Amino acid sequence: MEKRELGSQGLSVSQLGLGCMGLSDFYSSSAVADGTGIEVIHRALERGVTLLDTADMYGPFKNEELVGKALRGRRDQVVIATKFGILRNDRGERLGVSGKPEYVRAACEASLRRLGVETIDLYYQHRVDPAVPIEDTVGAMADLVKAGKVRYLGLSEAAAPTIRRAHQVHPISALQTEFSLWSREPQAELLPTCRELGIGFVAYSPLGRGFLAGRFNSSDELAADDFRRQSPRFQDGNFQRNRELLDRFRAVAAANGCTPAQLALAWVMAQGEHIVPIPGTTHRERLEENIAAAGVTLDAQTRKGIDAIAQQYAAAGGRYDDEGMKALNR
Repeated sequence: MEKRELGSQGLSVSQLGLGCMGLSDFYSSSAVADGTGIEVIHRALERGVTLLDTADMYGPFKNEELVGKALRGRRDQVVIATKFGILRNDRGERLGVSGKPEYVRAACEASLRRLGVETIDLYYQHRVDPAVPIEDTVGAMADLVKAGKVRYLGLSEAAAPTIRRAHQVHPISALQTEFSLWSREPQAELLPTCRELGIGFVAYSPLGRGFLAGRFNSSDELAADDFRRQSPRFQDGNFQRNRELLDRFRAVAAANGCTPAQLALAWVMAQGEHIVPIPGTTHRERLEENIAAAGVTLDAQTRKGIDAIAQQYAAAGGRYDDEGMKALNR
């Protein structure tokens, strides 16, 4: 597993990380048992993965505790990334977003406690709060760095002008945003902005929430409480049209001797040395498959063919429902 630099402040991570959200939340209320989640995390570490991504709102709150349990005695092997800003109560209900400085400080203390660590390596604002100037939020985050509670700062789903303003207050080491074969919007402005400013890019949902890995033949296969049932891309009509896109990617993967999941991850990593995808999984065999993508090389002709497919068969449906899209800083 090779290393990549996130930002220019010294944060070095494996070229592929592990998104831990699905171990506790969103894909089913019957999330994996803690023991299984810990096994997946431990195996990822054994295979050279060093970046673990979580957030306070996953679970809610349980995912950070799970990651903390998995890292006991292994803290020095891992870069812990977590997030604040999306408010949820114990029942999982969403209560909006907050970037208020006092909330930033309280959220950090709570995450440190759940993770069982003294310092968070990479601390993201999960969603930009439109009611609070980004300078105020990042200023509070910078105070956490000065206090030794956080090492590096990040933003998630932030627009280029917001990133620039934040970066003037304190260096931003990473931007985390959805990026995949069917979510290519960052190519237009975000990736160039990150390159210009020396900011790393962490791609979440690089497998299109499992769709690009060819996991499903129908949305009916999803659990009744799986949040993807509310995702426009997984709903009737769109799901079938997106299968056409997937079928063409399958053919490219077969021609390159890899699986669709490995093709999707290799493509993301090929878009720049400052880009790190963080696929999630609850299964060890899928973890092994994903990690093997680090050894897949796509030549220029293959990448050109992939671009042509994506242009002709654009993903049907938005990334989120209307409420989810409103929460993005665009």
